[in-house]
Amino acid sequence: MRMIIRDAPAKINLGLDIVGKRADGYHLLETVFQTVSIFDTVTVTLTNSPGIVLECDDADVPCDASNIAWKAAKRYMEATRMAEGVAIHIQKRIPMQAGMGGGSTDGAAVLQALQKLTHACMTEEKMLQIALELGADVPFFLYGGTAYASGIGEKLELLPPFIADHIVIAKGKSGVSTAEAYQKVDTMQNPVHPPVLKLRRRLLKGNATAEEIAPLCGNLFESAVVLPEVMQIQQVMQKYGALCNVMTGSGSAVFGLFATKEDAQESCRKLQQEGNFAQLCHTL
Repeated sequence: MRMIIRDAPAKINLGLDIVGKRADGYHLLETVFQTVSIFDTVTVTLTNSPGIVLECDDADVPCDASNIAWKAAKRYMEATRMAEGVAIHIQKRIPMQAGMGGGSTDGAAVLQALQKLTHACMTEEKMLQIALELGADVPFFLYGGTAYASGIGEKLELLPPFIADHIVIAKGKSGVSTAEAYQKVDTMQNPVHPPVLKLRRRLLKGNATAEEIAPLCGNLFESAVVLPEVMQIQQVMQKYGALCNVMTGSGSAVFGLFATKEDAQESCRKLQQEGNFAQLCHTL
């Protein structure tokens, strides 16, 4: 086998809090990750030519050494001393600068594809080490599902699956720089922290419903990154009965949990009419 095609799912942060900062500048977080049914498609092919070739159908995506997928291939090739080259093609469906982990999930997909293609049998510990070097969200995407993360994202605890069938994710035209978002968090005085640990405890019990989870969802970045588009999206979701509407990651996408398919569809349709990216999805 010389080629593998993988679906690389997006994520939302059901809860996200920043609880400190290390001496080296990395922020300490508490978050609950959740994969959802919006995917990039990543094709990885072994080639006879040395080196890495990366292509993407979205012209705004860099196809060079700054891309996490490219970095993932390079780190894997170095760690396993691969003789073959690697060609990567990304079909992009996850919006950029949305807080949905689009780059991180592509990187994880490349690692998993190369592990299967090369039969290198890299240990789980080594894979996680490489993933963390690529970015704080990448280790989670090696597992997916529902997970609690702490530290800088490297301490993962897999949780019972959270099943939600009626989710709308929407994003306007504005993006958010992750570095800039963290800088704004650092300037906040007496922030109100979301109840991430309460959220974790409820999910640990299993069989959590959207109605139970919605009041526990929250994101500290919402108080730091104030975007009119985010507020407009949240207003539409509220109008159509969202149980909650919360920015994911460092922004600027918003997810809404809905009780019914009809409410979710109406909200999604209205958001699309207003020119936003908006898509119905469910948890994975």
